[in-house]
Amino acid sequence: MILVYLCRMLKTEQKNIRHLSLQELEQYFETLGEKKFRAKQVYEWLWQKHAHSFAEMTNLSKELRQTLGENFSLPALTVNATQYSADGTVKSSFKTHEGHLVEGVLIPTEKRTTACVSSQIGCSLSCRFCATGYIERKRNLTFDEIYDQVVMINQQCERIYGHKLTNIVFMGMGEPLLNYKNVLKAIEKITSPDGLGMSPKRITVSTAGVAKQIKQLGDDKVKFKLALSLHAANDLKRHEIMPINDTNNIRSLIDALNYFYKQTKNEITFEYILFKNFNDSLKDADELIKIYRQVPADLINIIEYNPIDFAKFEKPDEKVVETFMSYLEKHKVNARLRRSRGKDIDAACGQLANKN
Repeated sequence: MILVYLCRMLKTEQKNIRHLSLQELEQYFETLGEKKFRAKQVYEWLWQKHAHSFAEMTNLSKELRQTLGENFSLPALTVNATQYSADGTVKSSFKTHEGHLVEGVLIPTEKRTTACVSSQIGCSLSCRFCATGYIERKRNLTFDEIYDQVVMINQQCERIYGHKLTNIVFMGMGEPLLNYKNVLKAIEKITSPDGLGMSPKRITVSTAGVAKQIKQLGDDKVKFKLALSLHAANDLKRHEIMPINDTNNIRSLIDALNYFYKQTKNEITFEYILFKNFNDSLKDADELIKIYRQVPADLINIIEYNPIDFAKFEKPDEKVVETFMSYLEKHKVNARLRRSRGKDIDAACGQLANKN
């Protein structure tokens, strides 16, 4: 049945070859009268050797490469532009086959090198403090496009720092849980021995809070870490800066996170950007502590606000930040102040907007 469908499909349009499973590739090569091992060779070129054209597949005959090119497409992201920060951060804009741009960032620190990758072209959530939120969502990225981002940022990491990526965070453009299937399929490829072979424990998916999909992650028994972009500890304030809170209020998110943890026992982190005179008071800290104690969270990341052109928010004074952090620590909260990197090239948290 798969074979009949595949043959019909190939007669009418070129299918992205990376959207075929190894089994489907084997069946295709059998229709050509080729040995099944050819499928494995092509599969390795696609997912381990990261070929972006059939011409690169040099252990196949010229005739076979030509046949593949006639029957399949091989769209892939390409690097459009690269910017280098004074602190070592590298931001790249990647171009899709039809010309859309999406951004990814290589973030080096003393202990790790992290790829911050995007899941959508633009975003539909319109968070008031995030540059991407002011860009119309064009479409979801496919799983192979997400994979391409990681591959190219990993290549940058090896070239610049002499080693592979240690971590991946889905904290770039878009809401990962609104592109659920492609994000999970990309992670499957990133962690597979047939792909990059990275441990899922080194991958964090960050969400603005889609309660239904957080529970689905639990049901799917995922192995990666989860981060919730909270940014305000009561519904009134959260609604003001994150419209998604209308349909996914804090109570529903607490319930979803507890369900996720019960099903997976995976690490949960809260992300909390401090905004001057908005969510930086000790009353705000108290409300944050109450939420933290209702979820088996490992950590609260307190994040520096990075100004963007469209938003009215400001960064709090350093003294206010220190007081806020001290108050959390005094109340036995595991909190860490995350200093932004790549601000000079608009690569910091909340600044990705396809400017370059």
